[in-house]
Amino acid sequence: MTNMDKLRCAWTGNIPIMNDYHDNEWGRPLFDDLKLFEFLILESMQAGLSWLTILRKREGCKEAFDNFDPKRIALYDDNKIEELMSNDKIIRNRLKILAAINNAKVYLEITYKESFSQLLWSYVNHKPIIGYRQKIEDIPATTPISDKLSKDLKKLGFKFVGSTTIYAFMQATGMVNDHIKGCYLYQD
Repeated sequence: MTNMDKLRCAWTGNIPIMNDYHDNEWGRPLFDDLKLFEFLILESMQAGLSWLTILRKREGCKEAFDNFDPKRIALYDDNKIEELMSNDKIIRNRLKILAAINNAKVYLEITYKESFSQLLWSYVNHKPIIGYRQKIEDIPATTPISDKLSKDLKKLGFKFVGSTTIYAFMQATGMVNDHIKGCYLYQD
């Protein structure tokens, strides 16, 4: 079976970059604090856009945002913001850029005291929730857990972390396994 012949979740559209992301990242449990921060930034950037757009801009974002290093992002000043606003390799939305800077500062405050991974994964008792979805239409946009995590992240000071964004983040980082039945990565 070739890579293109595999049965996947329908949202990939059988687009190579989406297939690669689906096959190698989406839904795989992620516990690394810095990688979780990267996904939080990417999911925040995605708000109102397609994930395909984000994947196409991901390398540009990685470069422009100093490899998603929160210590560096937290120090961005007006000159850096203007530089980012003129960079066509990234999502040039001032509010999202400001949110990334803000979120880096909040992330650093949290990780000074505790692991970001431990904080996030505590919402799912430190193990992935299996979605048991039959088809893509069965996948919700939010859940009570994403509602609570979103609300709590906002209380901590994070921006662009609405419940829909957080549910997508939970799926991407494997906190929720929403591979549909029939997908070659679905597991009972």
